[in-house]
Amino acid sequence: MERIHATYWLETGDDPARTAEIIAGEQSSGTFVTLPTETPELKARAGARIERLEILDHSGTSSLPTPQPSARYTRAILELSWPLANLGPCLPTLMATIAGNLFELRAVTGLRLLDLQLPPAFAHAYPGPAFGIAGTRRLSGVKTGPLIGTIIKPSVGLSVQETAEQVRLLVEGGVDFIKDDELQANGPACPFEERVRAVMSVVNDAADRSGRKVMVAFNLTGNLDQMRHRHDLVLAQGGTCVMACLNSVGLVGMHALRTHAQLPIHAHRAGWGYLSRSPQLGFDFAPWQKIWRLAGADHLHVNGLRNKFSESDESVMAAARSVLAPVMGSTPLPAMPVFSSGQTGLQAHDTYAGLGCADLIHTAGGGIFGHPGGVAAGVQALRDAWQAAMAGESLHEAANNSPALKQAMGFWQ
Repeated sequence: MERIHATYWLETGDDPARTAEIIAGEQSSGTFVTLPTETPELKARAGARIERLEILDHSGTSSLPTPQPSARYTRAILELSWPLANLGPCLPTLMATIAGNLFELRAVTGLRLLDLQLPPAFAHAYPGPAFGIAGTRRLSGVKTGPLIGTIIKPSVGLSVQETAEQVRLLVEGGVDFIKDDELQANGPACPFEERVRAVMSVVNDAADRSGRKVMVAFNLTGNLDQMRHRHDLVLAQGGTCVMACLNSVGLVGMHALRTHAQLPIHAHRAGWGYLSRSPQLGFDFAPWQKIWRLAGADHLHVNGLRNKFSESDESVMAAARSVLAPVMGSTPLPAMPVFSSGQTGLQAHDTYAGLGCADLIHTAGGGIFGHPGGVAAGVQALRDAWQAAMAGESLHEAANNSPALKQAMGFWQ
């Protein structure tokens, strides 16, 4: 029988074996009282199974508020499995199964999803990214190395014409990838359709001259009809990428967009902090990204080294490696990790060493726009930093042959 396996870090003030049974029952065939209809045969067929319960340590305080205080709280690794027959290969129901009511159970004072293993049926039902790394490289024209990218800044407040001017500077400066900020979708001050037409006029004119088309990820986040319509407009205007905020559009929206789309989907994880920031609650990135890759994400944000947020470098690199790792054999395709948040060329060497490859998008806003030599110098400095990293050359050595990089070293500090 095909089964779904989920592994959790668990904390409980109750007996951990009893808590594990409560969780297994709540998330499958049981409830808070014994029912005559939950026969031994039904429970054997449909009940969640406790595959492993490994005690780690104990604490005198609970991680989460609890109505049942205890003198001692036990922490453990809990692995549960469910028969695929309970839900079929359905991502929304999978989410309700592995990350539903169990977080609210009274006996649970801490719970975090650490790992997720899915049967092949999910790969058949959800084909995953349509473009992934290879498709992104083909459409962007960047055959090797990272895509050097940036975000339109300020995030909001620019008019359509001001946005197009920012894009012109970036395109002329040699950037590979540009994205809308997650806060900019279809605001009245910078409407989506007008923005797409103005930006793509700049991008297409430059492509006609150079033969190279910069990839722009337009944030089409909205309801299903809006996202389909906005995608089609980007496609008709010659665009090569669209962007959606995962936690805003949900699994149904993401899968519907993937089914409709003829362009790579740049997936932004805005809101990830409320799912992950507490180490005693929520998700590790590795199981979370599996679900969104199956739903169709071609690019996935993973934060960045020495970022402006709270995430550690170790967590960032683990997230990026998980995006590139196989899920079920070769399906779905690896997605492209997107490094962002306070990034400059100073992170290039460590990012390359930690990932072991350059299959990524490295976006720098202030690190490009703030270059004292202008936008083109900012793009060149970031590109030269990456060339040095891939060649095994130090930044200071590379700066001797790159005026843009040498000048950047001062303000990147």
